[in-house]
Amino acid sequence: MNTILIAIIVANILISFKGFNDLLFFRKYEFHIGSIRAGEQLRMVSSGFLHADIGHLFFNMFTLYMFAPVVTHYLDSFSFLLIYAGSLIFGSLLTLLFHKDDYSYRAVGASGAVTGILYSAILLQPDMNLYLFFIPIPIPAYVFGIGYLLYSIYGMKAKSDNIGHTAHFGGAIGGYVITIIKEPSMLTDNTLMVILLAIPIIILFVMAKMGKL
Repeated sequence: MNTILIAIIVANILISFKGFNDLLFFRKYEFHIGSIRAGEQLRMVSSGFLHADIGHLFFNMFTLYMFAPVVTHYLDSFSFLLIYAGSLIFGSLLTLLFHKDDYSYRAVGASGAVTGILYSAILLQPDMNLYLFFIPIPIPAYVFGIGYLLYSIYGMKAKSDNIGHTAHFGGAIGGYVITIIKEPSMLTDNTLMVILLAIPIIILFVMAKMGKL
């Protein structure tokens, strides 16, 4: 297994378990709009290594473990780290943008970074199939990616749960943009897939411009 991937997973586990057992630590480093706007920008990164519970941690790390090898295979370890870190930042920035006036907004989790890796993997290997435990047939990765982001738009609009849908979306944008910058040839070699995966991103910003979110 890739050394950088192991280091990221270990860091997530150690910091998350520290947060599980130390509420003051958790509150100090979680994503919190009021604190970030007061100058605590470190939270925009540190929150990406905290998780709400073991299930949340396991789901993110398992997804990362499954899709990271695709990115490292087609690119390299440094590019994987760049996409992971960039997607984490994109997720935090988009969350800050959309919730800047909600000073009580809080969030934790590596979901933005992990979604960036997921989206990068789909761009790099769009013909791969995903097997979800509750659906007995294979699902094309690009169908899952588009559906996932459309669901995230719905979640952002509905505000009916505690999931950080905005971070998911920001992470996907980060993974999409950085991967294309690293592999610009896919704009001509895989034009249709690049366009298809851009559709949810365009929808998000059109809805935001129209005040629908």
